[in-house]
Amino acid sequence: MGMKLLFELSGEHPDLPVAELECVGRVLDTRAQVAVAECPDPQIAGRLALTHVVMEYLGECEPSMEAFAALLADLAITTTKPFAGRVKKVQGCRMEAPQLDLERLIGSLITGPVSLRRPVEEYRAVASEDRCYFGRVLFRIDRGGFDFRNPMRRPFFHPGVMMPRMARALVNLSLIQPGERVFDPFCGTGGILLEAREIGIRILGSDFDPAMVAGYRQNLPGSDVMIADATAVPICDHTLDAVVTDLPYGQSVRIRAESMDDLYEGSLAEIRRILRPGRRAVIVTHRDITDIAARHFTVLQAHEQRVHKSLTRRILVLS
Repeated sequence: MGMKLLFELSGEHPDLPVAELECVGRVLDTRAQVAVAECPDPQIAGRLALTHVVMEYLGECEPSMEAFAALLADLAITTTKPFAGRVKKVQGCRMEAPQLDLERLIGSLITGPVSLRRPVEEYRAVASEDRCYFGRVLFRIDRGGFDFRNPMRRPFFHPGVMMPRMARALVNLSLIQPGERVFDPFCGTGGILLEAREIGIRILGSDFDPAMVAGYRQNLPGSDVMIADATAVPICDHTLDAVVTDLPYGQSVRIRAESMDDLYEGSLAEIRRILRPGRRAVIVTHRDITDIAARHFTVLQAHEQRVHKSLTRRILVLS
């Protein structure tokens, strides 16, 4: 059965944060920057990259002061721990009551010692669109860990590399679980696989460029990597639990294939061959290759993310 959790999500992208939640549970309800999901184990949610706060779901109501007061009265929460009430109003929410009034309401309608300075517990309301959700904070996702793993700080740095939070989100979209094995056939200096390894996933990388593989070995000493052409990898059929990769583009890459299309076609055929049936591949490109992907896979999701003016990252989730 598990536990009903409330997630306060990053506002950086309209649908990636919700899609990422699938790796930890079954999503029941969503609004802008909020989701409710059924999770077998709340601690698993620590792997999420696009979530800010993970809470125990306590209830929800219409976005009005009266409805919120009624919800709190109904819940009749009693605690011995010093607590604080906090309220987040997502832009565009229909909750007109001021944040401070709502926070005072939490303080007055929960029985227990209020401590705004040093709370042991935090009760948090998130008002979004036409709902107001209420929960008890279990933990916050530490953004600092991702910043600490910024590629600039790695032994071997190569420009154009993906940032850790995005890399982690892609790994999560693949639904891979700890102990399973993920493969990146264009591993470069290892950014995606580094994030997978952080959450207990077994990793395997390959790249056609020996300089990249050497850099990867500096960044992830002792992990499995090989020099290989992504259109012909020395891996047995149907042996990998997930493939997550950022396909090369532009002139900055050494490419053996006759053209980018041949490279995409050939590498997607290989990914399909080595992936276990029913499992996912998450492919990032900078142009639309849905037609090529659809020849080899079912396209489950397609996301777009604008990186900067001339660059849009396209993310395909394939099965």
